[in-house]
Amino acid sequence: MRQRTHEGFLRHKGFRWAQIATLLCLVVVAVYFFVAARLAEPPSGGSWLGYTLGTISAGLIVWLACLGIRKRVITAGHYSLKAWVSAHVYLGLSLTVLATLHTGFQFGWNVHTLAYVLMMLVIASGALGIWAYATLPQRLHGNRGETTRKQMLEAIESLDKQLHDLAQPLDRAGAQVVRLSLEQTEIGGGFWRRLTGAHGDCANLRAMRKLKQLPAPATPRQAEALARIETVLQQKADVLGLARRQMQITALLEGWLFVHIPATFALLAALTAHVVSVFTYW
Repeated sequence: MRQRTHEGFLRHKGFRWAQIATLLCLVVVAVYFFVAARLAEPPSGGSWLGYTLGTISAGLIVWLACLGIRKRVITAGHYSLKAWVSAHVYLGLSLTVLATLHTGFQFGWNVHTLAYVLMMLVIASGALGIWAYATLPQRLHGNRGETTRKQMLEAIESLDKQLHDLAQPLDRAGAQVVRLSLEQTEIGGGFWRRLTGAHGDCANLRAMRKLKQLPAPATPRQAEALARIETVLQQKADVLGLARRQMQITALLEGWLFVHIPATFALLAALTAHVVSVFTYW
């Protein structure tokens, strides 16, 4: 029996949409410079070629923005979601050529250039998303191994129970150190903290430092408890590091959407203003 291999959206149907987008760009470039060679000035956005490229670009932008709606409909074949995403990626990249030639390389402080800049921002953030989906899932798997997120949280909970039990024979100062780790340790935090992995003020790490500064234990039982607590705190630090790296990778995987989606809506608004102003004042 023939073994089927996984085909990602970038490689869909042997890079079909990559080939279509490349051919589209080559045709547009050839037509643009063919027309430009016969004019005293390069074709502008107000020329017949500019209007044609603008219409194609605007139509593509609106169609690309419909991906969010398309994701809610499951179909197979030529119009499968994988095919749609593949077309979304490569036709989106082709806009860097089509829209740039539509401008005729004429830019200024106006709504037309604003629409172009927002389009490039959307494309750049989308390219970041492609990189994220192509590389980060492997990093997620490599970081956690066979350990699930639920198991990580259960491990931290188990270590906290051990710390609670071990702290019983300690004096007030020792108990406060353990309480610091139990009550103030934050696994994730806000989006920016998860994205940057900035946990230098981790309560568990502070507890580990304070533990080393405690005075000599009064009894052998306390000494044994402190030694075991130091071991458990280190184990907790290791699990926290694993869980936080998992959250950081997940934040990276999702973070580009915080730019891509708002920029897309801003682009649609600027595009509308661009089209309306062209047909109203030109």
